[in-house]
Amino acid sequence: MKRKLNEQAIVESVRSDYLARREARRSLEAQWQLNINFYVGNQYSYIASNNNISDYDKQYFWQEKEVFNHIAPMIETRISKITRLNPNIDVLPASMDLADIKSAKLSKEIFKAVSNRLDLPALSKYASTWCEICGTAFYKITWNSEAGMVVASDDKKSIREGDVEISVCSPFEILPDNLSCENIADMDSIIHAKAVSIDAIKNMYGVDVKPENVHSFSLDSGFGSMGGLGYDAHINKVTNISLDNHCVLLEKYVRPNRVYPNGRLTIVAGDKVLFDGDLPYLNGDNNERVLPFIKQTSNYMPGCFYGVSIIERLVPIQRAYNAIRNRKHEYFNRISMGVLTVEDGSVDTDALEQDGLSPGKVLVYRQGGQAPTIMTTPDIHADFKAEEERLMDEFKNLAGVSDLMDDSENYTNLSGTALQLLIEQDDNRVISAIDSAKQALKILAKHILRLYRQFAMMPRLIKIAGEMGEVEMHYWDKNSIRSDDVIFDTSSALGESVASRRTMLLELLKSGILYDKDGKFSPNLRSKCLDLLGFGTWEHSTDINALHINHAQEENIAMRTRDVEILPIDDHDVHIEEHISYILGSGIKDCKNYDEVKTRILNHIEKHKQMKNN
Repeated sequence: MKRKLNEQAIVESVRSDYLARREARRSLEAQWQLNINFYVGNQYSYIASNNNISDYDKQYFWQEKEVFNHIAPMIETRISKITRLNPNIDVLPASMDLADIKSAKLSKEIFKAVSNRLDLPALSKYASTWCEICGTAFYKITWNSEAGMVVASDDKKSIREGDVEISVCSPFEILPDNLSCENIADMDSIIHAKAVSIDAIKNMYGVDVKPENVHSFSLDSGFGSMGGLGYDAHINKVTNISLDNHCVLLEKYVRPNRVYPNGRLTIVAGDKVLFDGDLPYLNGDNNERVLPFIKQTSNYMPGCFYGVSIIERLVPIQRAYNAIRNRKHEYFNRISMGVLTVEDGSVDTDALEQDGLSPGKVLVYRQGGQAPTIMTTPDIHADFKAEEERLMDEFKNLAGVSDLMDDSENYTNLSGTALQLLIEQDDNRVISAIDSAKQALKILAKHILRLYRQFAMMPRLIKIAGEMGEVEMHYWDKNSIRSDDVIFDTSSALGESVASRRTMLLELLKSGILYDKDGKFSPNLRSKCLDLLGFGTWEHSTDINALHINHAQEENIAMRTRDVEILPIDDHDVHIEEHISYILGSGIKDCKNYDEVKTRILNHIEKHKQMKNN
């Protein structure tokens, strides 16, 4: 009974905390929904006084109420600029020891393998989309013990090795304890709230929970009061929906403190506590437990946890632009259809209103009366065109998006370098979003390596593409990850494309910097240059010395468990050097049978020396 009362108190505490945080940011959620509406084309919506989204109706049946959506293509262009930058992640070795250097290289390849397995570029694009529309997106990095390869199984259950999982969370799902706290690192706690079906909860936790009234929002489409004279337009809009057989899954993460030295994770669904214990992940610096979330923002807002979307600045301009275009179309309607002035009682006005002035129509009016006349419409004022152009310029300036091809005639006399500078200046307008995306990717890589270092107990196999294009097989476990000091190996500029790299490389070749003292261009350097240009797989020339080194390193791994045969084609000097480095470094110090492995490698080295002298 006491345990049940305690469980009920935990549920009520988490749910009340969630509702209080949700209420504190109601105005922010309303702004996010308005942003989504403008992005999908429902641009006659506004935030009412109760923080709900409402729509404007037509004032007259003839009123033009079309939408000329310039926000969506500009946001899509910003997203493409952000996601096309794919910086290379590198890991600094813990020391200059050969084993640490190899460990750092292996850590880099582990991150690449995870990136390919989880399709990290697609996740990054998904996060950037939420980021650009709502201002903020979050990555959640967890360990799934039910993922990975099967290591043991019976008729009832399979045991898997476990693996890292990355999910992208919208800002609607993440609720901080303090809206004025800017960084996750300074947060005391975060609640992750998500609508989940009761069947999914049963599958994940083996617990039956009661469904509850869950309100969410969804993209709906239909005919609305928008459109032109005589028709309604088909529009997309965000609407509130109610989900059946669902409940809100609440995960409350508490940072380590005096009360909870290892932090606290409480998971609640319905009236059940699914988990209550320590934070499970050593994902911080120095093996500390931190909140497993990474924030990415579009534009930084001082004194606010959430970022700001550029859509908020574009909404007034979009409204003004729609108004200008619709007033122009109403003017054209008046010119094309005309406005008749009719003397009272001179004609059948009902028939005239229904049929209009169709071609060949015989218009009969009362004898002695005044014939109907078309009212003169003044010429459209030049200010309409000037205002429309000014609004388009404001769109581009505020969004940080401009199409140089639209004004290509103005740049025909500029050099390639000058055009590149213009492109870089244009790209600098989205540099805030770019920096946030890069920083998020960097922290993400650190969390991934730290989770593997904590949970990768059993040896795993990884395939690594060598410098010459060959495939290398490596076994690794948590002891193989000795450093999580992640950096970007190159400071890639936004405008760095294949064309710009080609130009830069050709200039270096002309200057002679890449040639050795004899004026030669080595095959290995040629392969690296082609790789920088994006054509690394085109180079098939093989550096025989590198192949011998790779073969010797594979032998080092194999000799941890067995003897290795020496081939007549081995370069004995290279093999001896690699085997000695392996012994002198820390490569075999973690072996349980250290003396046996050491003796095996020493005997192998001695055989190399004998074959070399024969």
